[in-house]
Amino acid sequence: MKEKLLAVDDDPDILEALTMILDSQGYSVVTARDGMGALDRLKSEKPDLMILDLMMPKMDGFTVIRKLQAPEWKDHGHIPVLILTSIREDASRRRYELETGKELGVNDYIEKPFLPDILVARVEKALESRKKV
Repeated sequence: MKEKLLAVDDDPDILEALTMILDSQGYSVVTARDGMGALDRLKSEKPDLMILDLMMPKMDGFTVIRKLQAPEWKDHGHIPVLILTSIREDASRRRYELETGKELGVNDYIEKPFLPDILVARVEKALESRKKV
């Protein structure tokens, strides 16, 4: 069995597509529908990688990333994060940097709609970068 991935998106169709594509590649996929669920799943499931939507109800992806940089999340702060978004990468980075004064510490971006081959390649690349650390 390959690594465990946490997919976080408020759109059930996106979660289903992510799960089907990544399951077919041998990954174990757990899901969450918002940022609060993502943090709960991070603690309980200890995934190897998180695929995170930015725009969600309750707690958005920007807030999840900020929380992961806090000292109380140091045990989970090392996890690679792939941003899955319909917002262009430049706009996402700029918003985060304006809000926090920090760089958005993520491994990569995947824009919706995504192609399965690109998704799998980006997941593999992010997992490889984790192994080199």
